[in-house]
Amino acid sequence: MESSKYEAVIGLEVHAQLQTTTKLFCGDSIAFGAEPNTHVSPITLGHPGTLPKTNTKAIDFAVMLGLACNCEIVSKNYFARKNYFYPDLPKGYQISQHTTPICKGGIVPIKIDGIEKNIQLNRIHIEEDAGKSIHDLYETETCIDLNRAGTPLLEIVTEPCLHTSEEAFQYVTEIRKLVRWIGVCDGNMEEGSLRCDANVSIRLKGETKLGTKVEVKNVNSIRNVKRAIDAEIKRMIELVENGGTVVQQTRSYDVNTDTTSGIRDKEDANDYRYFADPDLTPFNLTQEYIGKIKTALPVLPNALTLKYKQDFGLSEYDASVICDDKSIADYFNETIANTNNYKAVANFILGPIKQYLNENSLAINETSLTPTALANLIKLVDGNKVNFSVASSKILPVLFAENKDALQVAEELNLLQTNDSNEIEDWVNAVIENMPDKVAEYKKGKKGLIGLFVGEVKKISKGKADPKVVTELLTQKLNS
Repeated sequence: MESSKYEAVIGLEVHAQLQTTTKLFCGDSIAFGAEPNTHVSPITLGHPGTLPKTNTKAIDFAVMLGLACNCEIVSKNYFARKNYFYPDLPKGYQISQHTTPICKGGIVPIKIDGIEKNIQLNRIHIEEDAGKSIHDLYETETCIDLNRAGTPLLEIVTEPCLHTSEEAFQYVTEIRKLVRWIGVCDGNMEEGSLRCDANVSIRLKGETKLGTKVEVKNVNSIRNVKRAIDAEIKRMIELVENGGTVVQQTRSYDVNTDTTSGIRDKEDANDYRYFADPDLTPFNLTQEYIGKIKTALPVLPNALTLKYKQDFGLSEYDASVICDDKSIADYFNETIANTNNYKAVANFILGPIKQYLNENSLAINETSLTPTALANLIKLVDGNKVNFSVASSKILPVLFAENKDALQVAEELNLLQTNDSNEIEDWVNAVIENMPDKVAEYKKGKKGLIGLFVGEVKKISKGKADPKVVTELLTQKLNS
């Protein structure tokens, strides 16, 4: 229980693989899943005499994310060589902006228990990825796959301003949502498109000096980011309490044992011997260029959540869940262009539609249900043509599979609700005659049974009876 004496200090480095089609300094494909060492060229392999050329789309994406995070966009930029020797870095150096980032400062807002906190960013910079070393195919050899070498990355670095694994969890969740929202990264941690390194230290509560930090590398899921940080904090506290000293090093997290283990002693920045890359021309960003990128940015999820609450009257929960996924938010926006029943649109999307998508592992744009079709279905419900139950359980499944109009489907399946009081009265009379015991209980004061009678009428009418008319007739007859 010594953990109450200590405070953790956490800084995160998130590497986001950019959704360009080619690598950062050559035309090799970055498509995931290719045979090893097939997406390579003389430039990727670092052959002498080859000259890199900067992928300008990567610069666009860096500026987009910087603007989305309220960073200062640096006008004058260049790339540097970061020298270190790994088997999956053919050149013997990595091209990076580590010391001269394109984006400085910035914030990413998160919520913990309903309280908003701004996570301060130190920088966002562009760099190329290394290849991949595979250690588990052979007992005595390591395999090298260079397909990933040269892939464009954005490294998003926070200040050491987080103090719990939950804050880290929420931050990485927010970053993943943001990069997907603006289209710079697919956020797929399982495929390595988004990777997180956590710099963790501990200090006695009340101390202001930072403790010795340990870097936990390449955690491959948001849940494991939380678990890895908790495991490292626990290890550090136990080490210090037992008289040990924390050593600055790089560690790996093992999900099976829920422990971290040392990989190597941590290098300092001067070990990398940075210098400007002589083969790459510095580049300047004009205010006009930055302005165009800013204009093209979509409305960001936090702003859209606020709009949905203030302008459309949605709850915090409905608004935030819709804004968790840009494709869902876009679908919502297209639907409300055809109906102003905003709550009904949210109910359908977050209820039966989301359930169907989850059960079938589909995205919302992978079905035949168009926003117009959903709006027309809601109009049928609002006009008492069908009830919500019939709309969601009988009409909606057809609209998922076929590009049809909701009214057409309701007519084909004979689902349109009737207001004919004579027909409804026949159904009501039949229910009352079939349930004499319940009628007697109702007349003795069990007024809650009205719902049972309404449900029985719904069954025998196959959902076609207008519930309002049914309730009025039942109340009239049962109270007579």
